[in-house]
Amino acid sequence: MKVRVFYHDKCFDGACSASLFARFHRECIVRDAEYSYHGLVHRAGALFNVADFIGDENAIVDFKYSASPKITWWFDHHLSAFLTPEDHQDYLQGMANGKYPNRRFYDPDYTSCTSFLAHIAETKFGFDAAPVAELVKWADIVDGALYKSPQVAVEMAEPAMKLTLIIESTQDSAFVPRLIPLLTEMSLAEVLEQPFVAELLPPLLDRHQEALKLIRERSESQDGTIYFDISDHQLEGYNKFIPYYLHPEATYSIGLSKSSFRTKVAVGSNPWTKAKPEEMVNLATICERYGGGGHARVGAISFPPDKSDVARKAAAEIVADLRAHNPGK
Repeated sequence: MKVRVFYHDKCFDGACSASLFARFHRECIVRDAEYSYHGLVHRAGALFNVADFIGDENAIVDFKYSASPKITWWFDHHLSAFLTPEDHQDYLQGMANGKYPNRRFYDPDYTSCTSFLAHIAETKFGFDAAPVAELVKWADIVDGALYKSPQVAVEMAEPAMKLTLIIESTQDSAFVPRLIPLLTEMSLAEVLEQPFVAELLPPLLDRHQEALKLIRERSESQDGTIYFDISDHQLEGYNKFIPYYLHPEATYSIGLSKSSFRTKVAVGSNPWTKAKPEEMVNLATICERYGGGGHARVGAISFPPDKSDVARKAAAEIVADLRAHNPGK
């Protein structure tokens, strides 16, 4: 049996979810399957190419829902999991009428898709999650921004933080699929020591310092909201906690950046904010206005790379909304 696993690309939780799914599937469903991995990214336009669903089984983890009958497994935890109302209705009807028995799972209350998948695999299929406890722990920390301080998030002493940097930055489409099987076979420190992984780290740490310097120069904090535009620099990724490292007093951050395939508006909230949770804005709802999505505390919107002006206008509107919500803070 050939199993194709589709995962949120350039994302630590996405890679961990893909690795955990394959281990769970191999141990609890089919022991002699062959696994291949295909990254998915949020971009303007269609997110899926149905022609890619070529496995005997096709699984999507940590990414939006597809109503394609070729998708045999789906796990997600994002508030904005459904691209259209029709997709959401397909899921609800399929769950109600037994069309998707024990194969499609959704719960936005989980911090990471990895921890959600581990829970489902353990409670519904008898999977032993103990050997992957480190992976689950760090997927929750990374995806939930559960760091003890901005210094932990930005100075990146832990192996998981270094792996996150590499995963989010790599331009080699073969790298993450090669990495994924290792994540549930060895410790994160051992994964980081693999030559094909270790050799990527030094230049990325240098670039991380450059991004830190650039955002320090470009960012402004006003009324509890940080804004910066680095779209004139083609950065395929940067540490999303840098704004709060530089401006710890802020509650929200909006960053405009550009990569090879999109112009991105990143909308986040300070994990260490002293603002009351009940007074904070749902950022997924804001991003959905522009075709994006995410979680209550962090989201993003993707525009075509040639639509920087449209993206900049959307970013300005969001900045104005959030600063109006927090005047004088």
